Amino acid sequence: MATAYIVDAVRTAGGRRGGRLAGVHPVDLLAKSLDAVVGRSGIDPEAVDDVVTGCVSQAGEQAGQVGRMGVLASKLLPQSTPAVSIDRQCGSSQQAIQFAAQAVMSGTQDVVIASGVESMTRVPMGSNMTLHMKEGLGNYMSPGVMEKYPNVQFSQFMGAQMIADKHDFSKEQLDEFALESHKRAIAATEAGAFANEIVPVEIETPEGTEMHTVDEGIRFDATLEGIAGVKLLAPDGKITAASASQICDGSSAVMVVSEEALKRHNLTPMARIHNLTVTAGDPVIMLEEPLFATDRALERAGMTMADIDLYEVNEAFAPVPMAWLKHTGADPEKLNVHGGAIALGHPLGASGTKLMATLVHALKRHDKKYGLQTMCEGGGVANVTIVESV
Repeated sequence: MATAYIVDAVRTAGGRRGGRLAGVHPVDLLAKSLDAVVGRSGIDPEAVDDVVTGCVSQAGEQAGQVGRMGVLASKLLPQSTPAVSIDRQCGSSQQAIQFAAQAVMSGTQDVVIASGVESMTRVPMGSNMTLHMKEGLGNYMSPGVMEKYPNVQFSQFMGAQMIADKHDFSKEQLDEFALESHKRAIAATEAGAFANEIVPVEIETPEGTEMHTVDEGIRFDATLEGIAGVKLLAPDGKITAASASQICDGSSAVMVVSEEALKRHNLTPMARIHNLTVTAGDPVIMLEEPLFATDRALERAGMTMADIDLYEVNEAFAPVPMAWLKHTGADPEKLNVHGGAIALGHPLGASGTKLMATLVHALKRHDKKYGLQTMCEGGGVANVTIVESV
């Protein structure tokens, strides 16, 4: 079987809801990352076989096959470049990477761009469901689903609370984890650790035109006292908005190629894709699946946690990576070393390729070899991707 390589991986800096990226149409935001990953690689844009784009709320400005719209908005990709849009909830663009790798490994394609976009300001989370429901056009919970899962509400927040209770995490522990996410993101930003992965986006501000290059969600003045004072999301719960991922606008892209394409186009690889895994489990607690997906990925790869140098585990809610650490026995110092979604934001469909951009650049920066990325996803699904820096 052919080997799949990552040539480059980029992302925009995150924008807060209603913040610095709010004025950018999501299609144009996607095009920024597509153009950056093509331009930086130096490849002939005509050589791109396909674009796979993750997006969760495919409605409004993200409707009309948003991946194809991103290609049409691109300044570099020709209109002859195919594209497809996929939804695996929060893991949409991580699945885009895996689809791209599978295409390359099968020998059916040589150059595929995996990408993702989500403007959570312009297309609010869940609006692709709620607007239909308000118009009396039905609910995604079918009679067949409700028969199998009677009196059940599929809620990521409830799932996160269940994980916190199951693993006996205190609110204080969740708050401390959240603060650490900000501390690491601050340190990474100030050290220039994101410089090679962030695509500058031109924005209009009251002061004039600027380039958006710094993740807007980072609380540079974060304190444990401030985080602890945030209101609970449920009266009897432990989770607050401060210990959950931030609503975020952003896009990202990863170029995946075959060994033949490396030679033909004189490309330099950043990483080799070592393992692709996806599993599914309980759709109610749902966000716990990365724990078991990681077990399976390591077993299939013939590896242990001791072999992995860095991990990116999406911080949808603090209990998720905390439970992952507890279950796997992984080293907390290797987890989300440049901060996670609590500080940097979680732009849903863009997060998979966003995390991969951070992971492959962090492996290079810290001179490490193996990286593992995993993402909890709605419905109790989880992706795991293991890469080897080359």
